[in-house]
Amino acid sequence: MGTLVLPFSLHAQADSFPAANGALQITPFVGAGVQIEYADMVLHVDPWSRGDYSGALPADVILITDTPADHLDPDLIHRLLKSNGTVIVPSSPEDARDEGGARRLRQVGTAHVMANEERLEIDLEGTPVIIESVAMYDLIPGEPFHAKGEGNGYIVTLGGLRIYLAGVTECTAEMQAIEDIDIAFVPMNLPNGRMPPSRAAECVKIIEPKVVYPYHYREQPIEVFIEALRGHPTEVRVRDWYPGA
Repeated sequence: MGTLVLPFSLHAQADSFPAANGALQITPFVGAGVQIEYADMVLHVDPWSRGDYSGALPADVILITDTPADHLDPDLIHRLLKSNGTVIVPSSPEDARDEGGARRLRQVGTAHVMANEERLEIDLEGTPVIIESVAMYDLIPGEPFHAKGEGNGYIVTLGGLRIYLAGVTECTAEMQAIEDIDIAFVPMNLPNGRMPPSRAAECVKIIEPKVVYPYHYREQPIEVFIEALRGHPTEVRVRDWYPGA
């Protein structure tokens, strides 16, 4: 078989999407880190200091999907968060999966805890932000890396666009049930066969976002995911989530 030529950009860059009353900007950073900018409002997801955040914008809202260090980085959260900003986390220190996660949650300080399947609306100087938490967890039998209830994916509604940031999950029933997604960030998660590229592509076909960014894939065969969605109406956008790795 010949070498597969990828018709997609592999370098990190900001993307612009038409939204109500102006454009919405999305900038991938590193791992599962994403910056979303709309109408003078900035939202960060899972910022991680492994990436270069020197050009990042101060955050009105920071969403944390899980408590390992590559998703929950207290020092960077404090650097990014505006003085009146809001941090949303999936767990309190008392309910964290392990002591490392509990310690990091304590270091974050004041935060709003969202359990799975909750809805929160924040008004930021007249800009409504709707945040819905979606369960993210492992399905494969055995001791889970991600047990149900420990972490959140999030659906963020801004400017009439619905953005789904799945977190590190398999293709759960809760994920399959979401609808009307404009932009999705879908993970791949090995070891032990959790959400391999082919299964991630199958899940995309179920939820049918208009645009999908595969993320959290590191050294996995991203071309398998791309090829599985070739000809599907969902647009695949590949970015370099591990620059310099």
